[in-house]
Amino acid sequence: MKALVSVAVLAAALLTGACGERADAQAAAPASTAASEGGPYVLTGTQVWSVPDPVSGRQYEVFVSLPADYEAHPERRYPVLYVTDADYAFPVIRSIARRVNLDGPVLEDFILVGLSYARGDSGADSRRRDYTPTPNGPNKAVHGQGAAYQAYLKSQVLPFVEGRFRADPARRVLLGHSYGGLLGAQILLTDPTLFHGYVLGSPSFWYDQRHVMKMEAAYARAHRDLPAEVFMYVGGFETIGPGPRQNRTNDLVGDMAAFERVLKSRRYRGLHVRSVVLDGEDHLTVAPVGFTRALMAVLPAKADAGA
Repeated sequence: MKALVSVAVLAAALLTGACGERADAQAAAPASTAASEGGPYVLTGTQVWSVPDPVSGRQYEVFVSLPADYEAHPERRYPVLYVTDADYAFPVIRSIARRVNLDGPVLEDFILVGLSYARGDSGADSRRRDYTPTPNGPNKAVHGQGAAYQAYLKSQVLPFVEGRFRADPARRVLLGHSYGGLLGAQILLTDPTLFHGYVLGSPSFWYDQRHVMKMEAAYARAHRDLPAEVFMYVGGFETIGPGPRQNRTNDLVGDMAAFERVLKSRRYRGLHVRSVVLDGEDHLTVAPVGFTRALMAVLPAKADAGA
């Protein structure tokens, strides 16, 4: 089944660092497969596949974009970048990856897989529920089913992608922003080998009184290694301050630094952690810049690419 992914994306409400889930929840307009005047702009060459969750009964989709040389190299397997909040992140990352390689290989070719929100749910409701580790969210919406969503990814999404496409199981990367970054940290600290690499963008480590730090401490008590490559980014304005682009209650810059510091203090042999604070960016503007820096960090072109 080949369908087209629409890039008519609806903007959500402005957010602060304390409620980052709202603006990251975007809803894509449905794509029309019939050519017509005034129809939606669509991303040709992409695919949409239904991958339901048999446990919850929720209907999810995955968006797929294959490398340009995929058909020309049937012998090759590719790394896969899985991105949360696909209605926003999938078309942006796809465009970034294509653009930065225009003058020669900067990024390795990879399969891009977008993880959609549950069908019938608003983006905000879907991600609050699926991307958070405890029910203790900042409002009355349903939170805290991140473990169930993680199980769905492991039992349904990864086998689907690796069974249908020439994906390299040893080179899975998960990229998440805000609550998506929190989900990535949860997986990192509970089942780290599920992915090879983790991009934690502006991660919501403030959630539930920094519950992620309790998860980290629990992992450290039970393990002596954490085999993963971790790249984190955050905007320079994502700290507490009086400026209109700064946060009022949550210091994402400080939280990211504290998380990196404690991970490095464990001296895990298999862990590689890097981070960057992107000056002049806030929680809304940092994503495209952070995506670009993350791709260059975790999927750099091989030395002999293009030779």
